[in-house]
Amino acid sequence: MKATTLTAYGETAKFEAADLPKPEPTSGHVVVRIAASSVNTVDTMIRAMGNDLPLSPALPAVLGMDFAGVVEAVGEGVSQFSVGDEVYGCAGGLADLPGALAEFMLADARLIAHKPKSISMREAAAMPLVGITAYEGLERAGIAAGQKVLVQGGAGGVGHVALQLAKYFGTDVYATGTGDKQMEVIKGYGATPIDFAAEKIADYVSEYTDGAGFDLIFDSVGGANMTNSFEAAALNANIATTVGLLELDLSPAHFKGLSLHIVFMLLPMLSNQGREKHCAILTELASIVDAGALKPLLDDTAFDLDTVGDAYDRLTSGQAIGKVVIDV
Repeated sequence: MKATTLTAYGETAKFEAADLPKPEPTSGHVVVRIAASSVNTVDTMIRAMGNDLPLSPALPAVLGMDFAGVVEAVGEGVSQFSVGDEVYGCAGGLADLPGALAEFMLADARLIAHKPKSISMREAAAMPLVGITAYEGLERAGIAAGQKVLVQGGAGGVGHVALQLAKYFGTDVYATGTGDKQMEVIKGYGATPIDFAAEKIADYVSEYTDGAGFDLIFDSVGGANMTNSFEAAALNANIATTVGLLELDLSPAHFKGLSLHIVFMLLPMLSNQGREKHCAILTELASIVDAGALKPLLDDTAFDLDTVGDAYDRLTSGQAIGKVVIDV
């Protein structure tokens, strides 16, 4: 089968075409004919950092975590999928799990679900990692109807899904971004945009929450930005973040009684624990998509297996608006 591989790691490492054996179905797994795969920040980190990142696969490596496609073969013990089913998921491209940048992929049936019927393969391929991350973060942070929710980075890959889900759950949603394009994306999904470069935290907390702060904050920026989330949070609020790789003074969180939830959705893939949860979330996300309450945003550039490097560069350039998708 045709595949695209990395034979070396580094920020400028080149992807190479390869002819690899087509995978055979194993117990609990399916073989998927890949239609499309999307690029996530963690994919670009693997390419750049290689062995400095504990989850990087051994070389030569087939990357690509997210995908959508059609079931080609079914292994023993798999009853929920049949040959010909359209599926999507985040199931490889790290550690010892083969990735989606190939014509076929072996995927654990617990990590995939039936694709939403109302969207294309390209759109479905953009959903799994960001969708699971957003859903898990909001769920763990105790989202409930009537709350005031702030999404930090509302036009980003995870952020634009989080704000749509927050709307679906009946909350009053606000989101940070900057620049006309990001403001338009946020408004387009029905949230109130906040330009973090032009508005002070105290000012928008006063304007939108009467100074009380937000009940729940989904911080898809994370890192040092968490201090901004602490400032914008209400007393006893919940904060979910996707980036907690730093040393941070938690004193502001202490004096507000905040609860911090760090979301690392790759854990079931890495640990082989709780993989069924990903299938359940993807199934629920498909229902939300087909109900018309969730739609992924795709960048307007096109890539295929011969231009994978360009797709990775597009994401790292910061110029992409929406998910970068590779047609397979």
